[in-house]
Amino acid sequence: MIIMVVSMTGYGRGISESENLRILVEVKTVNHRFCEYHIRMPRQLLVLEDKIKKQLGSYIRRGRAEVFITVEGDGLIHKKLVVDWSLLDQYMNSLDIISNKYQMHPNNTPHTVSQLEDVFIIQEEQTNSPEIEAHIMSAVNQAGEELKRMRMAEGTQLKIDIQQHLDKLKETAEKVKSLAPIVTQAYRERLQQRMTEFTAGMVDETRLLNEVAIFTDKADLNEEIIRLNSHLAQVYASLNSNEAIGRKLDFLVQEMNREVNTIGSKANDSNIAIEVVEMKSLLEKMKEQIQNIE
Repeated sequence: MIIMVVSMTGYGRGISESENLRILVEVKTVNHRFCEYHIRMPRQLLVLEDKIKKQLGSYIRRGRAEVFITVEGDGLIHKKLVVDWSLLDQYMNSLDIISNKYQMHPNNTPHTVSQLEDVFIIQEEQTNSPEIEAHIMSAVNQAGEELKRMRMAEGTQLKIDIQQHLDKLKETAEKVKSLAPIVTQAYRERLQQRMTEFTAGMVDETRLLNEVAIFTDKADLNEEIIRLNSHLAQVYASLNSNEAIGRKLDFLVQEMNREVNTIGSKANDSNIAIEVVEMKSLLEKMKEQIQNIE
């Protein structure tokens, strides 16, 4: 099974033709929280709207899709000439009366008759043949396939970039983990120095250990680092899933950002602060790219 990350941004185009008909379908997709369709097509095709959405659903699981369906030719509309015989009879009877009354010679040729208002009406009838529907769905499928290829190609690049940020983030988290004991040791040394200064060298070792223990408990980063690494593992796993993962990744990035902020506030160390800034920068870059993932 090929594991693919799919972008929500893409474009697809499909054409299907017959002797009297040419159908063009264009599909454009952009980021959206849910799956949403906006279809613009001739009103005669509205009966197929649900079927078109269902077909596109096999290519689009999330995103806003703009669908444009253009029909050229006369295959969609059948024109028929209708004669209002009752009205024509009235016209002809009236012309005969006028001719007799005023001794006028009627000139009722087909041409003059065709000029009579409302006698001849051209009606348009919708053609709902299985052939037309087949052409429309064929063009929809072509557009969907092209759209899918483009979204998968962009998704592959997004996956590569996100994985690079993840690798760097994991590396930085390991660096923070290695710095955490040094922070405690540095605090112990500073506290011991101050206690020595204030007690003329008579340091209460028990009190010192208690103070260090309290600080260590408050500044312990172990839980945050464990949760951060757990979130990282979930992101790695999600990138190798065939499901729509965009919303899940967005949630995980928010949770990682929460852990990183906590690390920064608890550590109170300049070296760790540098790494925290780096992690927040990486998370921001990931967030921007995840916004494009289906």
